[in-house]
Amino acid sequence: MIELVLSQLSDVFRIGLIMALVVTMYRTSSVTGRVLPLIAGVVFVAVIVPSTLSGSTETLSQEIAAGLISNLIILVPVLVLARWITHLRR
Repeated sequence: MIELVLSQLSDVFRIGLIMALVVTMYRTSSVTGRVLPLIAGVVFVAVIVPSTLSGSTETLSQEIAAGLISNLIILVPVLVLARWITHLRR
């Protein structure tokens, strides 16, 4: 399981999707809020990536669980970076 999380942490496609999720969340936060779209996006990425790119020997539920963990690990620095950028723009 640890190897799966580590491999997902280095997945450029996953990192790009999380970054796009945060940008979209900031742009639409006045209409949709921030927390619910962020949670839905993290779960969506955790489910859609292993469903479409199946090449692992792990089960789908293990890949989704590892995806949730890795998405949350990726999300924290992306949110910090986005917050820092918006702070610098003011």
